[in-house]
Amino acid sequence: MRGKARGGALRALLVAALAWTASAGHAAADPQLCFACHGENGNSSNPAVPSLSAQPAQFIATQLIMFREKRRTNPLMSPIAAPLTNPEITALGKFFAAQTRAVPPGKPADDVMASGKRITEQFNCVACHGASLHGQQHIPRLAGQQADYLRVQLQGFKAGTRFDMDGNMTAAAQPLTAPDIDVLAQYLAALE
Repeated sequence: MRGKARGGALRALLVAALAWTASAGHAAADPQLCFACHGENGNSSNPAVPSLSAQPAQFIATQLIMFREKRRTNPLMSPIAAPLTNPEITALGKFFAAQTRAVPPGKPADDVMASGKRITEQFNCVACHGASLHGQQHIPRLAGQQADYLRVQLQGFKAGTRFDMDGNMTAAAQPLTAPDIDVLAQYLAALE
């Protein structure tokens, strides 16, 4: 427990420093500020934090604007996005879109991979997220994303608690069962 408390205190200190830097106008759009949570060049090693590398630039920009305008809220992201200008947001989107995605650490069992592929085909995930699930325009890349992060987002869409600009993901998540969501998260995280 002591380690968790220390980690929480360090995280709070980091967030405070990032928020101060952003609010003070000190290099708010420096991608290196994002590395503290999203990993070097946007390759997150924290299962709860999404990777930004190789995401579509427009997707990153759209999410930052949503955080800035308080249409999407997060205690860490909202204060960081608040002072960003449109040109800074565009620059951040382009930077992370150009970064190489880290290779996923491993693959789940063959039956999980087969089930995940079947679910993505059954629910036509490729219609929006692209044939290789690398995302397009304002739609995120799913391939290689953190499994825990994907699981939480899908659960949020199903529950109607996750911001959804057009309602498509909320509708798409409704027929998914808890085991479907778990398999999808594992499958998507293993894709390159």
